[in-house]
Amino acid sequence: MSRRTGLLAALALLGVTAMWGSTFFLIRDLLERVPTLDFLAVRFAIASVALLLVAPRAVARLSPASRRSAVVLGLLYGVAQILQTAGLAHTPATVSGFITGMYVVLTPVFAAVLLRSRITAMTWGAVVLATSGLAVLTLNGLSIGYGEAITLVAAMLYALHIVGLGAWSTPHEALGMSIVQIVVITLVCLAATAPDGIVLPDTPGDWLSVVYMALFAGALGLVGQTWAQAHLAPTRSAIIMSMEPVFAAFFAVLLGGESFTLRMVCGGLMVLAAMLVVELAPRRKVEPKCST
Repeated sequence: MSRRTGLLAALALLGVTAMWGSTFFLIRDLLERVPTLDFLAVRFAIASVALLLVAPRAVARLSPASRRSAVVLGLLYGVAQILQTAGLAHTPATVSGFITGMYVVLTPVFAAVLLRSRITAMTWGAVVLATSGLAVLTLNGLSIGYGEAITLVAAMLYALHIVGLGAWSTPHEALGMSIVQIVVITLVCLAATAPDGIVLPDTPGDWLSVVYMALFAGALGLVGQTWAQAHLAPTRSAIIMSMEPVFAAFFAVLLGGESFTLRMVCGGLMVLAAMLVVELAPRRKVEPKCST
């Protein structure tokens, strides 16, 4: 892989992370009227339909092994979404955000164990810096209970999803694997919420938010992540994705009316510094892209 391709993949993943961050204040407002699992089911259902309409033959071009891998990845992500949502009912959103962000630490651990990747001291330093930045950005206090425990399990599943994408995705199969993943995520969310019925958005503004999150942060985001991770090592990807709460804070201040604080600046700069460490360092000093 050329350095130019790697840089393009990193920028693509950073753009996807920015889209994810832009949804936080929208989701918080929407969930006052639509239950969380109902929102997730509708969001991913719209994303599934959109991708199937755009590329109806992409799934058929996948090898059987890639289809199986995509199903596993979709299950990991879908169950993680449900556990993270369940955890939010028992723990503050800021604590949930920090614990979820622990995939930054868990990803290199799983990559080392499962893929036998060599994680360098420089990369571990970036992981610690990113985690510390997340703590400064989000935490006011932390106690461990039921909500925190299941949120940590969600973080483990997100980390496994990142590692799996890094190991199994390829550039030419990114679209097909993304479609399979999103369809599986939709089915998981529907299975969790359908028995109680599904509450739909009932205003044009709410539908506009859902469609934006389905098409851009959902469909386009997962395609972009899958393609980017075909070129990036899992830990490098996780550190780039740790910018999500930084973007969330930025958009919350810019568009959501939240106050600008010194903690946002300090935490955000720490996470940004961690990302720059792995992006500007010579590639031989950072975890290589694994091939399996």
